[in-house]
Amino acid sequence: MPIAVGTPAPDFTLKGHDDREHRLSDLRGQTVVLAFYPLDFSPVCSKEHVCFREDLAAFNAVGARVFGISVDSVWAHKAFARELGLEFPLLADFQPRGAAAALYGLHLADKGIDARATVIIDKKGVVRHVEVHDIPQQRDNRKILETIRSLD
Repeated sequence: MPIAVGTPAPDFTLKGHDDREHRLSDLRGQTVVLAFYPLDFSPVCSKEHVCFREDLAAFNAVGARVFGISVDSVWAHKAFARELGLEFPLLADFQPRGAAAALYGLHLADKGIDARATVIIDKKGVVRHVEVHDIPQQRDNRKILETIRSLD
């Protein structure tokens, strides 16, 4: 069961493809989009990350930080980000596998992957929106941006 809207966002620290440790609690005061996804280089994940790349200016304009999170390693994320020209951090939910997603009820242990899900966290660190998608369904950035705009 995914985390409930209105719940304080569980803190985590994950290493990004940028070789930085990203701690969620360090982002208080900013709107955060956690884009959980199954695997680097899969067709739908590749398409939606290109969409995030193309829409990154719109996310920046509404003051939102975007983070991709999957069970892939930092090394896989580096290759994926390089191939797609991604500038937002991809975080490795790798060891222990799926631990960050599990905090949000989004790790699919039976499949060994994180769900395709979007979690929006407000400036106070509260979960304001959760949407889980079927694995082959791409998320809609327009809807995510509308939701962020409605938070103010």
